[in-house]
Amino acid sequence: MKDVKITHKKATYPVSEKLNEYLLEYNRNTRLPIFYDDLLRFEGSIVVYDKEDNDTLWIRVFYNQFEREEIDQSLKRVYSSLNSDGSEAITKYLNVDAIDFCTFGNSKPFRIKIRNILNDNYTYFYVKTADASRIYGLELEQMLSPDQLNFLVYKDTLIEEHIAGIPGDVFIENYLDDCIPSEKTQIAKEFVKFNERCLIRLLGDMRSYNYVIIPTHDFDHVVYKIRAIDFDQQCYEGKLKVYRPQFFKENTKMVNLVKEKIDLESIEQYQIEERSIVARRMLSYKKRLKKLLNCMSEDTISTPAHMEQLREEIYNYTLDLGIRKSTNMGEIVTNVLEFVKRNYEDVNMKNFL
Repeated sequence: MKDVKITHKKATYPVSEKLNEYLLEYNRNTRLPIFYDDLLRFEGSIVVYDKEDNDTLWIRVFYNQFEREEIDQSLKRVYSSLNSDGSEAITKYLNVDAIDFCTFGNSKPFRIKIRNILNDNYTYFYVKTADASRIYGLELEQMLSPDQLNFLVYKDTLIEEHIAGIPGDVFIENYLDDCIPSEKTQIAKEFVKFNERCLIRLLGDMRSYNYVIIPTHDFDHVVYKIRAIDFDQQCYEGKLKVYRPQFFKENTKMVNLVKEKIDLESIEQYQIEERSIVARRMLSYKKRLKKLLNCMSEDTISTPAHMEQLREEIYNYTLDLGIRKSTNMGEIVTNVLEFVKRNYEDVNMKNFL
C-alpha cells in the first residue's frame, strides 16, 4: 500500500462574518474570559512523559503566581460555559490541575485538566486558535456522524471538549492483537464504515493518532466504535486519497484486518449502510446543514490549486456533473453530499415502485 503524504502545513483560516452569525444562531458562540494568546504567556515548561517514559509531545507550562490565579479562574469559567449554564456557582468546586501545550501538529492546542475537588473526578478540554475549516469539520461531525460534539468559539479562540477513547495508534500497537476473532471482525467493519464516512464528508488526515477506538461493554461482549478527534484537515487537501483513512501507512494493520475478516460483498454492504445513514442524518438536519453549507460556499478554506485537483479527482470517481461545476471547496462538499443524498432517495423510491 502506497502511503499518502501531506507535504505542507495547512493555513489557518479566519472565521467569516457569516460563519460567526451561524455560530451565534446555534449557540456555538459565547463570550469567553480568556483567549488562546493569553495562554501563550507561560514562563516555563517541562516535558510530559507517559507511563513508559515516552515523550508525549506535550509540555506542562507554568505561569507567574499572579497571572496563574487569574488564568485558573478564567479557565474554570470556560469549563462552566462548556459544560454547564456558564455561571460561576460551580467554580468554587473546581481546580485547574494542569495546563499542557502540544508542540506537534497544526493547531498547537492547550489541554486543560479540570478536577472536581469534592470527589476527585477530572476531565479535559482544549483551547485552540479558531480556524474556519476546523469549525466546519466540527459542525459536520455533529450533524453527519453518530456522535455529539460540544465546542465554543469566541473571536480567535476555539474551546473543544475532550473526546474520550484509546488513541488509534496505541490501540493498534497494544490492544488489537489481543482481541478475540469476533472482536477483530467487528473492528474491521467499523473501520470500513469510518473510512466511508470520512470520504463522504471530506474529512482528511485520519491517521491512527487522529482517531480513537471506544470499547463499550454490552452484555457478554465488547462493542468497538471509531471516532475522529482531529478536524484540521476538513476539505483542505487536493488529493482524494487524503480523505480515505485506508491509504495512510499508520492504518496498514487495520486495512490488513479488513482484508482478512471481511469479503468484498460485505465491504460494499457496509459502505452502502454508511451512505444511507449519512443521507438520513442530512435529512434530519436539513435546515441547519443548508445554512452551514451556504457559509462554506461563500468562504475561503483552501487554495485554488487544491480545490481544482480535488474537484477533478472526485468527478473522475463519481462522474457527477454537479461536482464538475463546483467553484470552491464549500461547493464541492455540498455537491458530494447532494450526490449521496440523491442516490439514497432514488434507491428508496425504487423500493415503492
